[in-house]
Amino acid sequence: MRYSPLVEVFHGEGAEAWRIHDEARKRQQAGEDVILLSVGDPDFPTPEPIVEAAVRALRSGDTHYSDIPGRPHLRDAIAREFSAAQGRTLAREEVIVGAGAQNVLFSTGLCLLGPGDEVIVLEPMYVTYEATLRASGATLRRVAMTAESGFRPDPAALRAAVNERTRAIVLTTPNNPTGVVLAAEELEAIAAIARAHDLWVVVDEVYAALAFERPHVSIASLPGMAERTVTIGSLSKSHAMTGWRVGWAIAPADFTDHVERLELSMLYGLPGFVQEAAAAGFDDYRGTTEAMRARYRARRDLVVDALKDTPGLRVLAPEAGMFVLVDVRATGLSSEDFAWRLLREAGVSTLDAGAFGPTTRGFLRMSFTLDEADLARACQRIDGFMRRL
Repeated sequence: MRYSPLVEVFHGEGAEAWRIHDEARKRQQAGEDVILLSVGDPDFPTPEPIVEAAVRALRSGDTHYSDIPGRPHLRDAIAREFSAAQGRTLAREEVIVGAGAQNVLFSTGLCLLGPGDEVIVLEPMYVTYEATLRASGATLRRVAMTAESGFRPDPAALRAAVNERTRAIVLTTPNNPTGVVLAAEELEAIAAIARAHDLWVVVDEVYAALAFERPHVSIASLPGMAERTVTIGSLSKSHAMTGWRVGWAIAPADFTDHVERLELSMLYGLPGFVQEAAAAGFDDYRGTTEAMRARYRARRDLVVDALKDTPGLRVLAPEAGMFVLVDVRATGLSSEDFAWRLLREAGVSTLDAGAFGPTTRGFLRMSFTLDEADLARACQRIDGFMRRL
């Protein structure tokens, strides 16, 4: 039997990186003492008011078709919460809800890009974004944010990547896996290029609520950027709702109209009870995110402090998020080989950060989404592994 070659677009180095996580889960399920630091799935329970809102909705019979772009009161809540960050009063029509950030980016790519177009992506980028964007038929042009620069953008390299086929710039701030938060002046340099060449900017801000010290700035708030920016957000990380699959895009209303037409054929709206749960997440959005941010900052500090004197490792303290990058280049092992040996010899699962692009080869991405005791135990195992190595 023949299969469509389109599916092959979604296969690649990024997707292959998850093999180590899958192997670690199998070992854990088989009873082995494995500590999983390879995925960004918060260990916190979803806040009780959110769960209760979903239960009430289910019990009231909210199990039928729902609003394709998102229920009006949910879109209104998102618009209210992010108006200040966007630097203007958002309208409901500028918000569309989807099944997590990945689904929203996929829809964005299909609505903005097509065969023959090029899209500039600031790398490192999330492991599946290359395949998600290439599904539109567009070509990716990578612009590296190098380790030597502290994984920060180079405006000259970005300008040099623009050509007559360039349609959009895609970036993530705060970044996964580096935890870098782009400063206002860095965002303005990117915005200036977008304005000069009439480009869209697609920005993943999923970790915006988890910025520790440097304040997060939305590029959409800069002059001339509201009409050319698609901002992607989610409750997955900030509210421990990864399995609920709730994300959104904030963009000009004519763009959200295009996405709604696409979602009519793809998703046909999130389940109503999930939308009611998401709406409850905005009742105390800031209180919830402040509590989450404090816990993650404490965990970051624990990991950085525990590994700072480990020979052969260099730990990069993130400015946001739930991951820390660890430089293992001094060991002489590739980051892939290091990650597999660490799993097999020490029972700690991490992710080869090379999956996020060539700029992060030689680094591991470690999540700090476990409780403090397990994180301390994992760090002890890593330190012991390095001293044996």
